Amino acid sequence: MGASAAERLTVGIDIGTTAVKAVAVTRSGDVAARVRIPHKVHADGPNRLEHDARKAWAQGPRKALDAVCADLSADADVAGVCVAAMVPSLTAVDGRGVPRIPGLLYGDSRASEPAGPQRAPADGEPSSGAPGPMVDAVGFLRWAAAAMPGAAGYWPAQAVANYALAGLPTVDTAVTTALGSLHTMGAWDGDLLASMGVAPESMPEVVLMGALAGELPGASAAPGAALAGGTVDALCDQLVAGATRVGDVLVLCGATLVVWVVTDDWIEVPGLWTVPHTVPGRVLVGGPSNAGALFVDWARALLGMAPGSVRVATPGGRDGDPSSVPVWLPYLRGERVLHDNPQLRAAAVDLDITHGRDAALRGVYEASGFVVRAVVAATGIAPRRIVVSGGGSRSRPWMEAMADATNLAVEAVAVPEGAALGAAWLARVAAGLEDGIDGAGSWARPGRRYEPDPVWSAAADGRYRRFRAATAQEVAVRRSG
Repeated sequence: MGASAAERLTVGIDIGTTAVKAVAVTRSGDVAARVRIPHKVHADGPNRLEHDARKAWAQGPRKALDAVCADLSADADVAGVCVAAMVPSLTAVDGRGVPRIPGLLYGDSRASEPAGPQRAPADGEPSSGAPGPMVDAVGFLRWAAAAMPGAAGYWPAQAVANYALAGLPTVDTAVTTALGSLHTMGAWDGDLLASMGVAPESMPEVVLMGALAGELPGASAAPGAALAGGTVDALCDQLVAGATRVGDVLVLCGATLVVWVVTDDWIEVPGLWTVPHTVPGRVLVGGPSNAGALFVDWARALLGMAPGSVRVATPGGRDGDPSSVPVWLPYLRGERVLHDNPQLRAAAVDLDITHGRDAALRGVYEASGFVVRAVVAATGIAPRRIVVSGGGSRSRPWMEAMADATNLAVEAVAVPEGAALGAAWLARVAAGLEDGIDGAGSWARPGRRYEPDPVWSAAADGRYRRFRAATAQEVAVRRSG
């Protein structure tokens, strides 16, 4: 789709677990062009997760920017670019900014493997093996420094991408928040870095969220465009999803399932994270789960379906017998929120000879919905609706199962590339076209709405109780063993 020469577009790029997505967006929030560049995620063990950082973090964003700009008219004006990515992540680069070791991703067990020089954590500082949302980054840096001592840089995905685009290894303050004790009080912790043999200058440059980090060079696909500091994918999704009212449940259906319940009180729930919303006066309670597309696509492949394929439901919406569906535990590589246990494992229970592929797949989708339901229940906040962003939002049977499993209406956003869309807004801020993030909600677009089916919801209620009981048994077994 072309764009008017008078229109100043911005490009948001999202480095996801299985692909780089990019969208070129108009001032009004309409997508003028979009592209998806797939890449592989490597898991050579249940607690390992990594990228080839050269392909996924450096080459992928360049290809995505080139491709999305190529789909615009020749006189289109790209005013700004912003890269978002998952957190935490880390690799080591040489003097040319080229990654030389794997790019570690969230939850990789190498974060808790002792390697190289270490020091005891200071009071209040998490150790690399302690539970909590910010711990992985410290362990990732310790591992990377041992794997490649004296590297020119130790960078997360956002910094690698920005260097590949413009020679600027920059991240924003949202990313440093996810790096825990590595970056505090507005600076890198020199003592902590020194304990690992890392110099502060080998870490990324840091700018405020939405601030101008620099410009793309003249030889790029968007010459002269403003470049924002690399930012956090989930935060970008929040900006443009429209889940802002108390009781809204924002679900990000990417490779990771992220569940946020919106409230106006700062509450802390064991096993969940509490973070500020991007909307003043609102708070998010929840966090990431492994019951996302990594689990769903694995199950599809196991059932003889191509990863990412979407089975078309019958005109009535649901298939098969509502009372005959197995219960899945989605813990292929442990679980994060609620249980924070990397040793949990997946299982299918109550299978019988009458179950075929459709019933098994329905159970897979329900498992994702049951995780959402469990997180919501743990918060004690009365839910009003679910707003879903991410690639999974395009799957009708997945969204129907989520509605039935939670007994809540599910509203899929109109632009599933929510992280890229939100990044495009931050690119507008960096380009001086917007004053800040307050207006980002104007880009929220509702898509298809899925209502729970009373018959399927009633049947799912019993399976949810079985899911909770089977999960509790799995937790007990892993603790005792």
